[in-house]
Amino acid sequence: MTTDEYRPYEYAVSYSLRTRVDYAQLIKVYGRDRDPEGEQKYSPPEVVDTVTKVMIGKPEPHRICTSIVERNNLSIRTSVRQTDPINECVSKKWENLKAMLAIYFAFYNFCRIHSSIRCTPAMEAGITKRVWALRGLLQN
Repeated sequence: MTTDEYRPYEYAVSYSLRTRVDYAQLIKVYGRDRDPEGEQKYSPPEVVDTVTKVMIGKPEPHRICTSIVERNNLSIRTSVRQTDPINECVSKKWENLKAMLAIYFAFYNFCRIHSSIRCTPAMEAGITKRVWALRGLLQN
């Protein structure tokens, strides 16, 4: 598992997973800030270096990367509109958000065929042998 250096992640991972995970932090070192009034004031600063910090266990150096979790977060934000605070559909109750996320994860893993693996993640993991229909997912 890899995270950035956001301090709550360190506590959450060590508290919930203890030593059952190989965990590292990938720390990005940014260059100087750009001119705040310049043409690129909304662009992020340039990453000039990355530093890895092993936190728990023995993570494999070639697997220390935040791209997977960042891509997953983008998929969630674009698919589950309740997570976008600018959207008028933002959930006002935790129960509603939890229910919507549960439906999203079930659909993502059991109903949606992923082009990279040509099946659903649940089929790839051997949990099921077929693609579930959305109607069947919601009836179960």
